[in-house]
Amino acid sequence: MTDFNYHRRPTWHVTVGNVEIGGDNPVVVQSMTSTGTMDTPGSVAQIKRIVEAGGQIVRLTAQGVREAENLAEISAALRADGVDVPLVADIHFNPKAAFAAASRVEKVRINPGNFVDPGRVFKKIDFTDEEYAAEISKIEDGLLPLLDICREHHTALRIGVNHGSLSDRIMSRYGDTPAGMVESAMEFLRVCLKHDFRDVVISIKASNVTVMVETVRRLVAAMDAEDMHFPLHLGVTEAGDGEDGRVKSAVGIGSLLADGIGDTIRVSLSEEPECEIPVARSILRIIDSIAQPARQIAPVELPEGYDIYAPQRRKSLWADRIPQVVGLDIHPDTLVDAAHVDAADGLGEELASALEATPGKVVVLTTTHPNSVGSLKAFLMSMIHRGLVNPVIIRRDYEGLTSDDVALAASIELGALILAGFSDGVWITASGMEMDDLNRLALNILQATRQRMSKTEFISCPGCGRTLYDLQSTLREIKAATSHLKGLKIGVMGCIVNGPGEMADADYGYVGAGVGKISLYKGKECISKNIPTEEAIPRLIALIKENGDWVDKEA
Repeated sequence: MTDFNYHRRPTWHVTVGNVEIGGDNPVVVQSMTSTGTMDTPGSVAQIKRIVEAGGQIVRLTAQGVREAENLAEISAALRADGVDVPLVADIHFNPKAAFAAASRVEKVRINPGNFVDPGRVFKKIDFTDEEYAAEISKIEDGLLPLLDICREHHTALRIGVNHGSLSDRIMSRYGDTPAGMVESAMEFLRVCLKHDFRDVVISIKASNVTVMVETVRRLVAAMDAEDMHFPLHLGVTEAGDGEDGRVKSAVGIGSLLADGIGDTIRVSLSEEPECEIPVARSILRIIDSIAQPARQIAPVELPEGYDIYAPQRRKSLWADRIPQVVGLDIHPDTLVDAAHVDAADGLGEELASALEATPGKVVVLTTTHPNSVGSLKAFLMSMIHRGLVNPVIIRRDYEGLTSDDVALAASIELGALILAGFSDGVWITASGMEMDDLNRLALNILQATRQRMSKTEFISCPGCGRTLYDLQSTLREIKAATSHLKGLKIGVMGCIVNGPGEMADADYGYVGAGVGKISLYKGKECISKNIPTEEAIPRLIALIKENGDWVDKEA
């Protein structure tokens, strides 16, 4: 990685109904219904709203054969009304549902964590190499019937790995790691290639943005090493709602798209699914501006020891400080004597020498290059090469953008740089926005990248047909009760598919267990099962108090 100019990752193309993913095709936007799959009229109406908003592919859950078969009814009703959007069946735990769905929809999504391996119970299993190889051979036996049906009906396949639902087998050998997530995908991809089935899209997701970005990059490298070029679906699971969900999604999805990685995206919000589409469209519009042909950025060799997958924070005189926010921690007027630099001009010898002679001088770094991410990364890499330890504040001005687009553009640009290890300070300016709003946005970006925790973090899924309680209103109630608990991570999950797994990254979890029933978790451990929903939030608060993590709200 010496070239910081924009290049789209070359991939094989996959046909999903009337939509092409990968190859030279534009990035495709998709969403997922939150209705019950047996509710044909409700599902059809919601799918129409997604399509009207600009969604190009729609996914529905299929818990069992009955739901999988009803996808045909939903499809027929849509086609009768002139809506030809491709449908995707979302399968967990039930291969028979996948077999039933594969002849009825345009794509089937399976989860390697529970398609052949049994549902995980967080049990450590000690395999010999021979036993482990025997377990892997079961994947081929279990997957081949599905590939045969998909081939017969021209149905595409999505292999969708989630951080929250890795199998006990993978966890036992690789731990709860990006390496385990990558291997979980690669095991299935190898079977697909062995049997010459290439109509496959891959997703590899996490609610932790840094884990998601690292894992996708590792997956790309693993595929390259085995000459695989499957297209990628990008998304941050359980991103939440409001600005928090938009910031997390833009940081994770946008950081990868800015490097040319990604062929289809879904912004997962705990809101109505049609609300996801404008956000995804705006992210793609911002990426298009980065991708425009422009003056070439001079190549910069990666510094020795720089880890492209999990970069360490750049060494500077501020490296022991939390990332600073101009307008909150630093008054803008104190920066008049800083070195104000345009990264598009490069790090020339005169500037490098001046900075070397004054290591305490702060650099306020911006860029006029259309590929803002590439030019800023190249400049900062040049500073590392030169051994410069000057603190760097990255400044981005969003004159003329709406507040929604400011949030997305700043999340993409600053998020990509922070994840790359460049996080001394951030400075966001925008016409028509109050300083308090800009400061809140900066803190949200820093929290999304896990560089500075300034409030409670909510890990919240968007809900789907498996969710058996009102997730959106429940999330609002939990936020109202706990949003003052700075630094605490609380998961709000619709069901058990990713719920307990994502609890590994959360301090506490609120997980749907059945109709009107909730289970509460402390980390991965289920503390209370099948609590009536009307009792669940007070019980959650009591659990937090019992473990000493509660503080009262300030008056």
